Amino acid sequence: MKPKIQRHGEILSLVRRHQFMSVDELAAALDVTPQTIRCDIRELEEGGSLKRHHGGASSGGNLPEGLPADRQTRCQNEKNAIARLIAEHIPDGSSLFVSIGTTMEAAASELVKRRSSLRIITNNIHVASVVSARTDYTVIITSGVVRPLDGGITGVATVDFINQFKVDYAVMSTHGVESDGSLLDYDYKEVSVMQAMIANARVRFLGVDHSKFRSNALVRLGGITGV
Repeated sequence: MKPKIQRHGEILSLVRRHQFMSVDELAAALDVTPQTIRCDIRELEEGGSLKRHHGGASSGGNLPEGLPADRQTRCQNEKNAIARLIAEHIPDGSSLFVSIGTTMEAAASELVKRRSSLRIITNNIHVASVVSARTDYTVIITSGVVRPLDGGITGVATVDFINQFKVDYAVMSTHGVESDGSLLDYDYKEVSVMQAMIANARVRFLGVDHSKFRSNALVRLGGITGV
């Protein structure tokens, strides 16, 4: 069985993305018993991180991001501005990693409009779908496990895959930025992937809007000086 802190992080991530998850769904996703999930939900509710309901849990309390239905539109103007700025700094013919997140999906759309002959390696199914429309692009999807709803790919296989490459740019986002410059996320598996991207890119771009400075994510990616 996974350590409790890892289970809690995964439960929070799943509930945040789906708005509501049943006990049985969470038990299947984490490969534990429903009884274990009920205990975890109770503890997380006591900490104010989610709301417990009959048969499951929903996002609430201190859980930072909005409902999945508004995930694509929340801070959309800011995301579009960030995406345009990123695209301006990626030359034609570059190689790059593109990570998980709606800001990265907006960046992919801007790259398609502005840049030619890119070589893109991504663990984001939605990004791959957008950039594959360009016949002059080389698009590589990482190996790994696909997360429900957001199309992110994570896991040990993803990290191993990323470590085979050395690219010009890493383009990524994260769920939180602390006042001391710490970069935070909810999913330790996603953090491992982004750390591999940082280590294997010559230049790194971090795209975050103002809402990320109010996050209470719990897994440390690194410091902003490392990006």
